[in-house]
Amino acid sequence: MQFSKIIAGVMKWGVWGAGFATTEYDRIIRQSLDAGVSTFDHADIYGDYTTEAEFGAVIGRDPALRLQMQLVTKCGIRMVSPHRPQHNLKSYDTSYHHILTSVDRSLKNLHTDYLDALLIHRPDVLMDADEIARAFDALKASGKVLHFGVSNFTPAQLRLLHSRFPVEIHQVECSIVHLHPFLDGTLDQCQELNILPMAWGPLGSGRFFDPMPDAQTTRIRKCAENLATKYASTPDGILLSWLLQHPAGIAPVIGTSKPERIANAAAMTKLHLEREDWYQLWTASTGTEVP
Repeated sequence: MQFSKIIAGVMKWGVWGAGFATTEYDRIIRQSLDAGVSTFDHADIYGDYTTEAEFGAVIGRDPALRLQMQLVTKCGIRMVSPHRPQHNLKSYDTSYHHILTSVDRSLKNLHTDYLDALLIHRPDVLMDADEIARAFDALKASGKVLHFGVSNFTPAQLRLLHSRFPVEIHQVECSIVHLHPFLDGTLDQCQELNILPMAWGPLGSGRFFDPMPDAQTTRIRKCAENLATKYASTPDGILLSWLLQHPAGIAPVIGTSKPERIANAAAMTKLHLEREDWYQLWTASTGTEVP
């Protein structure tokens, strides 16, 4: 798989955040590429089912851009929306028909004939691993999707699907304030099965910018500020480096609409923390020394 070490998450680029016009999408896409961030993370539901098409309008105007980037999208959530009048209740759908229909719609929205990766967005209680595998087989055979994965699965749910079809990517919430993937077997499983972990919310989903931080955030912020001085970096850069250093090969999904923050994140891929400094941050998060 060919993905950049930092991934640009587009969820807040459209009506769920910055409300970019096509020219602004064009600008941030090009600035991300210039910074070495070539992978863009989508989901069909982003922007109330509008962000894929808004992003894709840039590729439609300049198809050569598609050759410089990797597109990841997710499906499986059915949101109630005026753009999906047939949806009467928020629910999950990982049926063969829904997966294939979602991919065809995403391909059209994004002005591309293939996706670099497709992820099942949330574990479906009615998930039939054989049916998902059949859909993935069909998409791989047709060339519409190159790689496949999941998002927000438990290790047991991932192992079930992996028993039917090779899972290559697992996108989960993971940060210095959300340590569950380090402890519940998620990252161990990624190492075991050679699965790429993508981390959404890698900076605590905005907690470090809260003017009224809780005790955990205050401890982490102080530690990160001290280390930023030592490494001539920034506190958020230190926290990204902390994730990047894990041997599972975590790829942070940066959910910002500010190109300078994307560029700064890309620069952090070259920073390496000393082991004790890594554990300083762990201790700041947990509030206690390791056993």
